[in-house]
Amino acid sequence: MEIKGKKAVLVGGASGMGRASAQLLAAGGAHIAVLDRLESAGAEVAAALGGSFHPVDVTDFEATESALAAAVQSLGALHVSITTAGGGTVQRTLGRNGPHDLDAFRQVLDLNAVATFNISRLAAAHMSRNEPDGTGERGVIVNTSSIAAFEGQVGQVAYTAAKAAIAGMCLTMARDLGSLGIRVLAIAPSLFETGATERISSESRAALVKDAAFPRRLGRPEEYAKLALAIVDNPMLNGQCLRLDAGQRFGPR
Repeated sequence: MEIKGKKAVLVGGASGMGRASAQLLAAGGAHIAVLDRLESAGAEVAAALGGSFHPVDVTDFEATESALAAAVQSLGALHVSITTAGGGTVQRTLGRNGPHDLDAFRQVLDLNAVATFNISRLAAAHMSRNEPDGTGERGVIVNTSSIAAFEGQVGQVAYTAAKAAIAGMCLTMARDLGSLGIRVLAIAPSLFETGATERISSESRAALVKDAAFPRRLGRPEEYAKLALAIVDNPMLNGQCLRLDAGQRFGPR
């Protein structure tokens, strides 16, 4: 799908990988809308890119539907949906204080898997109203998994389950939406430079990426964005989760 002139929604677009994706899309001529928390820099990011900002908590599923509808209305259509919102907690299945807290597990699933599915199903509905382009394509959905989906570390059981769900949805969702000309993919990053990692010391960073093949450093948000735009651009990419990890495989710790 040609990026120029397309309408894109970035969920989690106020910072990190979402912000970098918004910037690269706008540079390519796309029109963007940013969805993120009210207290985020979403309004600033959107204004700088000539787009609109729509505050939302993605775990409020009804509010997400309203915010996405408002974003699509401001854009006039929806061709690209990129979701980077997510997060996790650290708890073992059975720890010193007893079994993993069940509410905490549900919250991580809601923030990642359920919210991502909710956004995807709603985005697909908006995309289905588009006139197909010359190749029959109507839209592209890009979600964010993690290499923890495949090599979850000690204490990541909830996060692993949530990110594995996002990876696992890709093929089935792509098959569900293929007749409409809508593609679905996920990106599984390793550790990237985001708000969650900015406080990690240089020594700790080196230890965290020691198992990478090359380069042995944290990923950069623009490297995620480049892959997201390559996905949008290449119609043969569909139904899979792409690792973006410098050849790293997480050990148990």
